[in-house]
Amino acid sequence: MEKSRAGVRDREKEKTREERMATESVGRLMVSMTLPAILAQIINVLYSVIDRIYIGHMEGVGANALTGVGVTFCITMFISAFSAFISSGAAPLAAIWLGKGDREHAEKILGNSVSFLIACTVVLMAVFYAFQRPLLYQFGASDATIGYAMDYLSIYLAGTLFVELALGLNAFIICQSRAKTAMLSVLIGAVANIILDPIFIFALHMGVRGAAVATVISQGLSAAWILAFLFGKQSSLKIRRSCMRIDGGILGSVFSLGISPFIMNATESFISIVLNHGLQVYGGDLYVGSLTIMQSIMQLFSAPLNGFTQGMTPIVSYNYGAKNFGRVRLLYRWLIGICFGFRFLTALSTMVVPAFYARFFTNEQELVALTGRVMPIFMAGMLLFGLQNGIQPTFLALGQAKVSLFIAVLRKIILLIPLAIILPHFMGVMGVYYAEPVSDILSAVTATALFALNIRNILSEEALAKIR
Repeated sequence: MEKSRAGVRDREKEKTREERMATESVGRLMVSMTLPAILAQIINVLYSVIDRIYIGHMEGVGANALTGVGVTFCITMFISAFSAFISSGAAPLAAIWLGKGDREHAEKILGNSVSFLIACTVVLMAVFYAFQRPLLYQFGASDATIGYAMDYLSIYLAGTLFVELALGLNAFIICQSRAKTAMLSVLIGAVANIILDPIFIFALHMGVRGAAVATVISQGLSAAWILAFLFGKQSSLKIRRSCMRIDGGILGSVFSLGISPFIMNATESFISIVLNHGLQVYGGDLYVGSLTIMQSIMQLFSAPLNGFTQGMTPIVSYNYGAKNFGRVRLLYRWLIGICFGFRFLTALSTMVVPAFYARFFTNEQELVALTGRVMPIFMAGMLLFGLQNGIQPTFLALGQAKVSLFIAVLRKIILLIPLAIILPHFMGVMGVYYAEPVSDILSAVTATALFALNIRNILSEEALAKIR
């Protein structure tokens, strides 16, 4: 009897915690939900950025080592794309069902997500271990950098399961209104990585291999923390064996919502392949190195936005599921406005003082000078791209998979990849750099137009009823 009463109290407490997403003031809710997620994303991105900073300053070989590790970004980004299926597809869907009051269905979504990530790990490890050398050459490695690329990737692949679980499942903690707990999961791994990197790279003289070992250990710690929470008593959504049996209907719903962020992440990998290859053909290792630096900076500035949108998405989804359409309007205005303002200011700073950012990653003056010359071009489209940064997650939060998918495909597949292939034929190596801002501006304008035309119809009970 006592256990029964305790269980009722726990369920009431969980319900109250989730219902605050519909009742608490928007300003306070935004801070409490997004700040931990922002910190978590910043900390998470430090995994790769700190690796590159340390590697770029290795005595005598830093530039080639940095370029080699940068080439592996194509593969590591593709691996993380599968976790985006879950973090951006399944977690918002679970939040919608929590808003509808169906916790059992939300737990089935979580269980199917775990099974999906495990299956992905097995396939990805098998494929990339078998073909890593020829793939890395195709992705922009040269004879001078292939050794560093393989040293890093061969160890990184051993931690694929840790990466998938840590990145994929953390969003299920956030959708329970436990953003601080989610932040701690990332903090544990990132702090470990920052501490372990110099030990393995320099003190133990392992170089690039040491950076990969530090990353695998750190991601393992994060994954262990997340699993302990989702199996534990504190979680209102629990991983249950009975919910892990694959359900085609559930995965179909997850895929329809998660396909857009998956494409965004997977095509980020393909874009790196196209850009690296073009820069290698028309320029050489130095130009590939400049892209590694610029992608690292872009990744660092994208992290706060990713955290902000990750924290805001379950709030929007919950209120949408609860039919609080007026509150949804207020939320998406804040979401889009903050994304645009932040992206504009950070892009402007990279265009004004590009060499300042480049020196964080290398001491080689030739590489600093080249990066300083091309970064203002490469980053120009980001002045407007914040609009898409806010609109894309809003569509996802509202269950609008098709529109979100089109926006993702437009920028990366329809615009950027073809432009990066075509423009160098007319502009030489600089055409690779110009492809980025042209595609960013065109896709941001298109996303804004689609949002303005569709949002009124989306915020209706008829549209909500179609979400399964």
